Amino acid sequence: MQPTNVKIYSTLSCPYCKMEKSWLDENNIKHEIVYVDTNEDAAREMVSKTQQMGVPVTELTYAEGEPVYVVGFDRTQLTELLLQKA
Repeated sequence: MQPTNVKIYSTLSCPYCKMEKSWLDENNIKHEIVYVDTNEDAAREMVSKTQQMGVPVTELTYAEGEPVYVVGFDRTQLTELLLQKA
């Protein structure tokens, strides 16, 4: 099942965030970027949802069920979750 939304919690200076964004672009995966270093509410939201303060945190939302979170640029996990064939 493919996610209905992909959101990346990021900072402007994070090299792993930049690598993940490039990877998503290369694979034509539409995504939303939320910069937690310029948006305190978004930073609190990310920590509340994941108990993580590091970035990137990728939130995958599905039509049914709970969101899935990937902490860090985990290319293997993201490939399994986003590039799997139905």
